[in-house]
Formats: sequence, structure tokens, C-alpha cells
Amino acid sequence: MTLALLDWFIVIAYLASQLGMGIVASRRVKDTKNFFLGKRRFGKLIMIAQSFGVGTHAEMPVSLSGAVYSFGMSAIWYQWKNLFATPFYWVMAPVFRRVRRTTTAEMIEDRYGAGMSGLYAVFALAFFIINMASILKGAAKVLNQMLGANVSINSIVFGLALIFVIFSFVGGLVASAWSNFVQGFLLILLSFMLLPLGWGLVGGLAGMKRTLPAHNFSLATPQEVGPWFIVMLTLNGLIGVMAQPHMLAAVGTGKDEYTCRIGFFHGMWAKRLCTVGWALVGLMVAAMMKLGLFGASALKDPEDAFGFACQHLLSPGFRGLLISSVMGACLAACSALMVDSGALFTQGFYRPRLAPDESDQHYLWVGRVSGFLAVVFAVIYALFLIERVLYSFLLTETLAAYVGISIVAEIIWKRANRWGAVGSILVSMGTNFILYHLKHQRLDYWDPGIFFASLAAGVVTLVVVSLLTRPEDPSHVAPFYAKLQTPSDRIAPELSGQASSADDHEEGKDWKEGISLETRQWAAENGRQLLLVNLLHPMRGAGGVGFFKAYREDLKGLLIGSLLSAGLVIGLWAFLKL
Repeated sequence: MTLALLDWFIVIAYLASQLGMGIVASRRVKDTKNFFLGKRRFGKLIMIAQSFGVGTHAEMPVSLSGAVYSFGMSAIWYQWKNLFATPFYWVMAPVFRRVRRTTTAEMIEDRYGAGMSGLYAVFALAFFIINMASILKGAAKVLNQMLGANVSINSIVFGLALIFVIFSFVGGLVASAWSNFVQGFLLILLSFMLLPLGWGLVGGLAGMKRTLPAHNFSLATPQEVGPWFIVMLTLNGLIGVMAQPHMLAAVGTGKDEYTCRIGFFHGMWAKRLCTVGWALVGLMVAAMMKLGLFGASALKDPEDAFGFACQHLLSPGFRGLLISSVMGACLAACSALMVDSGALFTQGFYRPRLAPDESDQHYLWVGRVSGFLAVVFAVIYALFLIERVLYSFLLTETLAAYVGISIVAEIIWKRANRWGAVGSILVSMGTNFILYHLKHQRLDYWDPGIFFASLAAGVVTLVVVSLLTRPEDPSHVAPFYAKLQTPSDRIAPELSGQASSADDHEEGKDWKEGISLETRQWAAENGRQLLLVNLLHPMRGAGGVGFFKAYREDLKGLLIGSLLSAGLVIGLWAFLKL
């Protein structure tokens, strides 16, 4: 791809705007609350963009377009694998807000104690490092292709890391959230702007149907992605998302619970819609090859499909916009993970265990430096240890699901204890790696049968060990459940005094006192009870006001999300039948 002067101008202007956002954001970052969580005051648009940016990476359009180029539209299920988990994100979002913590490690300590929190912190830091490395490597491969392989992949990794480190170091989560807002629009534009440019060249949908075999337009899942595969991936997504260490900052930083719901739900839905654009680009390139357009009849690597379309369809200016989009997706996601890494180390390990009485400015700098060190390890991992980017993502998502067993249990089952939690992690991960070893598969491969066996082993272990060992001290876990039962954006009657928000009221709240019956009744009568928190005793949680009334917000979102999931599949199927 040859870049014109206009392209370079756009790329430089984009980088300058990112640096400017970091500098402006830094003026607001005076303490750890702002650096790590943006003081939990993000609005709906920022929250949507934040969820979308953290969950959408630069290599995704490349991998999906290549898969559709090879196998037809059925390959869309490689990205739609979590489509049916999306409605449940509406139910999960308020939990991240109600725990009132900076990191998931702190949430686990509230429930299981310091030992389990330390174990989780080790997993979380590894998760952050591997994910940052994967995003850097994936984006570098895409940019290397766009730049005609004139710049090495490793050099691009270094350059991207340097940019987002400077950006995140000064601006924290505020800068990352603003960046996600900007790059979200760019990535959505990128997902669809290729279609009108190439649609006429292949004769539209009718022309592609005349050119390509009929099976290319089927939504029936590929052989290896059948119903069982999709069900297991949905289960993986539902359980694993609760353990992914960046989710609390990505989902729980809205100004109220409804904003958190809107951000998580619609951010993920934006990604599902972009998937359709990526898939259609792959189909369009397959038709171009059959027609011999631009002197090409086949691609050496199917994953070159997206780059081929960019190279031949985009005019000067749009190429610069494309590179900015890819860089933006990488920088926004990695900057958020860098901030989350610093928050995890500072709030989950350094502050409570090494230096509990330092100033807030001290912890702010510890967060910045520790986040930077996580990036250093991520760069090393990206340069020397990643064979395939996809393998790295599958590895972290699968491990998150096994850790997620204990986190889901801590929310829904009061009898779960730390020994059951540790046992579930060790048994599920051990089962997973042993079975892959026996099958002579890569340890980061994903097999639905092995995942189910490992997950089942972990769940059984948690239940049996928890029942056979001493339960958690009621005085220790009571504050945790009191928080989950108290809406985080309502000033409850027992939180007296003057303050500008419920968060301010709760600064001095002693949660060992529990919550008043009035607060619990208010939540039920206003439809604010949470299904996930009361999953094992829904009628008790309803407080006598009726199931559908007490859980109105959760049920409404589940219904709308389920209809949207079905509607998206039916809508694309109908379009392909035109």
C-alpha cells in the first residue's frame, strides 16, 4: 500500500490528537480515583465506547474477513460465538458497580480473603500482559501489511507501545475512555466504508451470487462450529467475563447503574454489528478473486483479504484513516489494560500488603510505574512468545472461565468458601492442561468437550470442598452481600448526611451494619433487585412484591437482548436470501 501525503497528514493529526487528549485528561487526574476509575462519572456514550473499544481489537476484521473469504458467510460464527451471551451483559453490569471496588482482586478479598485475592492477582497480571501482547502483535501485523512490509512487525510493536504508554501514563482511565470514544467511531466507519466502494465492482449481492457457490451464502455453522460448540462458547463467555480483570473498570465506572448497563450492553452490540461488515468484506473479496479483478485470482494467505480490499478500494486520505483506525483500536485497548494493571498491583497488592499508610499521590505514581512495567513484559511476550495471536486470546479467555467459577459462586452462593474457590481453579485448570497433553494438542487450543469436562470438574470441586470445609465467617462476608443488595446510585435512608452522590455518602459507611429493610424494599418495589445476586433465592429477594416487578430492569434487558440476538441472525439470513 502506497501512502500519499494526505494519508501521512491524517495519521500524524490523529497521533497529535491522542497526545492532546492525554494532556487535557491529565489535568483532571489528581488522585487514584480519577486515574484508575475516572471517579465513576462516565456518561452513556463514553461507557458504550469504552466497552466497545476494550472488547474490539485491530486483528478481528482481518481474521474474520479471511475466514469468510475461505469458507463463506457461515464463518461469521467465529465472531458471533458470544452473540447469545450478549443479553446477559445487561444483568451483569450492575454487579460491577455495586461491589464499589477499584479492582476485581479487592472484590475477591472482600468475599474470600487475602490469600484468594493474591492468587487472583497473579492470574490477572498474566491476563493483562498476554492480552496487551496479543493486541500489540495483532495490530503490528495489520499495519505491517498496510505499509507494504517496509517496517518490521517488531519495530511497529515498539512504536505502538511507546505511544500508548505516554498517553496512558499522564491521563489514566479518563484518557483511555476518551480515546475509546474517538476510535469507536473510526472502527465502525472502517467496518463498513469498504462495502460501498467495492459493492458495484462485484455486481452487488446478485453479482456475487452468480459468481460464488451457493454455500458461501449459508449461515449454517461451519462443521467445527456447531450448536454444541456455540453453547460451550456462550457458557465460556458468561462465566469468563466475570473474571476478566479489566471488566470492573470497563463496565463499573458509569455514573449510575443504568449507565453501566447501557455501556456494557450496547458496546458489545456495536461489535456484533461491525462483525457483519467484516464478513461482507471477506465475501466481496472472494468474488473479486473469481472475477480476476485487479489482476488477482487468489490470495496466498486468506487473512490478506481485508488488506487486499483496503489496498485496491481506498483512495488517498481513506488509507490514512484506516491506519488511524487500526492504531486507535490498539492504543485504546492497551491503554485501558495498562491502567488496569497499575490499579490491580497498587490497590490489590501494594497498598494493603506493603504500604498501607502512604499518601494518595504516592499510590498514583505506583500505579503509573507498575502499569508501565506490565507493558514492558507485554512487549517481551509479544516479541518472543506469541506464535499465533488467536491462540493467545483463546488461552486467556479459557483460563478466565475457570477462575470465573469461583467469582460467580461468590455472588450467588453464600456457602462457597476460599478452599472451594482455590480447589475449583486448580482442578479445572489441571484437568484442562492434562487432557490437552493427552490429546497432543497445544495448551492454548480450544476444544468444547475438554472445556466442558474441565468446567464441570471445577464446579463439582467448588461445591464439594465448600461443603466439607468450614464456611466463611459471617461477619466477613456480610458487608459484601450488603453492598450487592444496595443500589449504588441511591442514597439509602441509613446513609445519612449531606453529599453530592450516593458514592460520597458511602465513603464512611460501615457495611457490617448491613442494609435496612427499607432499602431492600425500595429496590424490589422499583424493579432494581438483581437476578444474578438472588439467583438461588429469587422469591426471597423479591421481598413479597412479585417476581416480575422486583426484577423488572433485569427482565426487560434480557427480553430486548434476546429479541435483538434473534433479529440480527434472522435479518442477515433474510438479506442473504434477497
